[in-house]
This record gives sequence, structure tokens and C-alpha cells, in this order.
Amino acid sequence: MKKFSCETHIDHALDMFVAEYEDFPIMDKLSNDEKLSTKCDYCEEQAAYIVSRK
Repeated sequence: MKKFSCETHIDHALDMFVAEYEDFPIMDKLSNDEKLSTKCDYCEEQAAYIVSRK
């Protein structure tokens, strides 16, 4: 599972991950190249983070 999130929705993305998987997520900042083509899963803003499993 991977969720992309902007600065505004990162708390929500982390909460949703923990609620769904009952495990600690890995949160990484996206590189500048990845940011250009990736939208937040919760709005239309540019994603800044990816939340994923180990």
C-alpha cells in the first residue's frame, strides 16, 4: 500500500495507514522529480510525502 500526501494531509494519511494496517508506516519525502508528477491522494495539491509499508 502506498499513499501520496501533501503537507496538509500527511497526518490524515498516517492515521489512515495505522487504522487500516495496525502497523507503523514508513514516511518518506518525495524527490523533486517525483513531486512534479504526483498528486496528493486526498486533494489536487502536489504530493510531498509517500506513506508505505516496510
